[in-house]
Amino acid sequence: MSQQRLSYHVVARTSDRDVSSATIKETMISFDSSAGQSAVLPGPADLLTLAFAACVLKNVERFSRMLPFRYAGASIEVTSERQAAPPRIIQIRYVLRLQTDEPSQRVDLLHRNIRKFGTIYNTLASTCDVDGEIVAEAPIDLGIG
Repeated sequence: MSQQRLSYHVVARTSDRDVSSATIKETMISFDSSAGQSAVLPGPADLLTLAFAACVLKNVERFSRMLPFRYAGASIEVTSERQAAPPRIIQIRYVLRLQTDEPSQRVDLLHRNIRKFGTIYNTLASTCDVDGEIVAEAPIDLGIG
């Protein structure tokens, strides 16, 4: 029995010498394609870092349903480091913040699942050093409802 494979498709093109855009599903994203670094537009390394962050947040939602795991909100801060020669990302560090009242053992279980089953997480972890932590914070009770 063969494993299910998913496919992803992006169309990208330059719009001028320093700016390009990509169409992903029904969304257009502009990005820096200059020889230097734009102060405004994200470049390829920024987009790779974003993909990592999106993967982690997507898996928080995915595993919150599977485990189940209660949380009121999630945010992540990711820093990637690039070496010059040969050019490559060598390190990714993150802090995932969750508003949850789950006990620490359940937070650790969620983190293990994110590390084990995250597609972008695993892809990048196989090529560079990836390390991070989850900070569990008590949910804010707004007294609504």
